[in-house]
Amino acid sequence: MNPPRVFISYSHDSAIHKGWVLDFATTLRNRGIDAVLDQWDLTPGDDLPHFMETELAQCDYVIMVCSEIYVEKANAGEGGVGYEKMIITSSLMKNIDGNKIIPVIRQEAGPELPTFLKTKLYIDFSNDSDVEYSLDELLRTLLKAPLFEKPEIGTNPFKPLEGAKPDRSVDGIKGAMSAIAAAFEVQPDNALGIADLMNYSDMHRLKLENYLNRAVNGGLLEINILNQYSVTEAGFEYLVNHGIIEP
Repeated sequence: MNPPRVFISYSHDSAIHKGWVLDFATTLRNRGIDAVLDQWDLTPGDDLPHFMETELAQCDYVIMVCSEIYVEKANAGEGGVGYEKMIITSSLMKNIDGNKIIPVIRQEAGPELPTFLKTKLYIDFSNDSDVEYSLDELLRTLLKAPLFEKPEIGTNPFKPLEGAKPDRSVDGIKGAMSAIAAAFEVQPDNALGIADLMNYSDMHRLKLENYLNRAVNGGLLEINILNQYSVTEAGFEYLVNHGIIEP
């Protein structure tokens, strides 16, 4: 699959904000996204309106980094932000799919969206401590890899409620439990630490720890004072019932 091409629209609020957007775009490229950004795709003398028109029409997604100043400029139709708004809302650009516009909130007091984006769901990047969770949500959208898959329609209308929970193949807890099973198969210790489990998961460490702790809270795992994980009896049943290991 070709990496999705993503145009990043933002306002030049300050050097700090421009630096954050540059880091954001760089992270996207490092994680498999063809991010387009004026800071490296434009040089002095280039035609800015032509660049905007071309990228907005050709890209797979448009990420609009909605800072307070961005919202003000978009609503007032000022500067490059206002020009991009005009292109997107213009009848001449009906070929732009509205579903490919993703607002990203980067505000202290927000969240606040430009008027023409009010109806859209957004992803909040305002809290730096939660950036990995926000980034995970964004990447899953861009790469079409949802955390929860819509279950198939069943054939038995009398299936009990407790047995109706769908098997989500990309569920985070299932991914964490799969890493546990794979690690124990190679390293049959009584308990394994996060560093051991990282070798058997493609999740970011913070995500993996989050889902491991959810598994602990759900009674599937136990954690000792050395922050090592072991599988409970309920966890063993989970591994069998979800087809992760043979019974």
